[in-house]
Amino acid sequence: MVDVRKAYEQWLSDFANDPETVADLKAIADKPEEIQDRFYTGLSFGTAGMRGVLGMGTNRMNKYNVRRATMGLAKYLMQDPENAKRGVVIAYDSRRFSAEFAKDTALVLAANGVPAFLFDALRPVPILSYAVRHLNAAGGVVITASHNPPQYNGYKVYGDDGAQLGPEAAEAVTGYIQALSYLEAVPMDEEEAKKAGLLKIIGDKEVDDDYMAEIKTLCIQPEMLKEQGDKLSIVYTPLHGSGNVPVRRMLREIGITKVAVVPEQELPDPDFTTLKVPNPEDPSAFILAEKLADEVHANVIFATDPDCDRLGVAVRGHDGVFHLLTGNQIGCVLLEYILSTKKKQGTLPANAAAVKSIVSTSLANRICDSYGVKMYETLTGFKFIGEKIQQFQDTGSNTFVFGFEESYGFLSSTFVRDKDGVNASLLISEVAAACEAEGITLYDRMQDIFKKYGYYVEKVVSTTLPGMDGLSRMKAIMKELRENPPKTLAGLKVTAVRDYLAHTRVSESGTETMDLPSSDVLYYELEGGNWVCVRPSGTEPKIKLYVNSNAKDMETATALNEKLRKESEKLLA
Repeated sequence: MVDVRKAYEQWLSDFANDPETVADLKAIADKPEEIQDRFYTGLSFGTAGMRGVLGMGTNRMNKYNVRRATMGLAKYLMQDPENAKRGVVIAYDSRRFSAEFAKDTALVLAANGVPAFLFDALRPVPILSYAVRHLNAAGGVVITASHNPPQYNGYKVYGDDGAQLGPEAAEAVTGYIQALSYLEAVPMDEEEAKKAGLLKIIGDKEVDDDYMAEIKTLCIQPEMLKEQGDKLSIVYTPLHGSGNVPVRRMLREIGITKVAVVPEQELPDPDFTTLKVPNPEDPSAFILAEKLADEVHANVIFATDPDCDRLGVAVRGHDGVFHLLTGNQIGCVLLEYILSTKKKQGTLPANAAAVKSIVSTSLANRICDSYGVKMYETLTGFKFIGEKIQQFQDTGSNTFVFGFEESYGFLSSTFVRDKDGVNASLLISEVAAACEAEGITLYDRMQDIFKKYGYYVEKVVSTTLPGMDGLSRMKAIMKELRENPPKTLAGLKVTAVRDYLAHTRVSESGTETMDLPSSDVLYYELEGGNWVCVRPSGTEPKIKLYVNSNAKDMETATALNEKLRKESEKLLA
């Protein structure tokens, strides 16, 4: 058990020469609960890197945690000094201290003999992922907390494949980090690092132009875009983040000229003052965009989150009201468009494959089946989709055409190995332009998909379990579910139970072994292709419940989903 008071006093002593740290810590001197929360544990480093509330303490995002994590990463890379010489690319978004943490990362790497390539301004996650491969670097780091509230920041680490670190590599880095004290990680002087060739600043031409050229190759019907580009009216909001420059540039260069950008959300703002949270899943993030769309008569709105790896879309219905598409619906609209268009063109590869996470909609499987395309499923985390792309390329078994996660992450390229909001913005714009050419809307396109394949409804319920006992409560819930799995849910028989920690799928036919990596996830297959999944979050103190239902009409599918949700929530009580 950590002696939190002792840890608190240790930080005051260790960083006595840092007035900002001392002031921040002295401000909580008479707040035992705050001291407890800041020092009862260290900020964990996992496959998604680190993410936490800003502030001083072992369980907070601050320069000392960033430096220590970076030195751990440097030691991991220096196991192979020749490989480490390839360097690490570093990007950052618009959050508080993002630029400072990025520079600290670069200079700690430099101090440990690992060259750092630091972008000169905000860049999205996908450009970082691209840059790692483009510059033949040993890895990458992005300073971001994605769509979390403004008091958060984070630290994502990428391997040389451009995907986030896998479980084994993350565990190895964690070992190096935990062996270090906070005082050991010291940044190199910036000018010294530049003179030694250990710090290189990446300007706006060295990577961005090549990335943009590659992105434009993802257009499936470039001629149609040229014809329709000046007819389509779009509203875009970068939600104060890093998508503003690359998304607008991409739209301009593919020929879409009527793009209205929400002025209040155009520029970086670390406080995200116009938003509850900078999350394109949140309907309130679209309030200002909808107002602008009414003024410019646009039927399509899209938003990217601060690190521009995710895309949210709202489409105007026949009632004149904007409807926010779910991540699953966006994924299915894009998947249907890619497969149907390539099939018509005769460009759909015979060995085409799509990839989605296990918690994403089964509607995507139906779409793939109808085009004879193989659908692969991975654990949650886009790194696993990145691994699948590499596997396809290494073996020649399949040609990757599309990957997505229900949490608003999409990708149709192989030169990026993470969610790509620029790529997704291009695709949704192209689908909207194709709809315009047909005299229909994106809303109509989604309804057509439902009519063709059936009506699918998905609901994600997140239960927050903060504090010291949050983790133990999550473990207790998962233990109870493993020991006493439900037999029925909402009157539907549980036909199989998948336990991704035990690698087993248990049904009346017996027990099968699953070959995906270990993950604390339970998945209940139900009659009629319905399912429920329970998964503790890897980045936040939350346990997530995924409820998926389908029926021949939307009313029945929605009613069933609600019944399943209510019954499933009792499992977490």
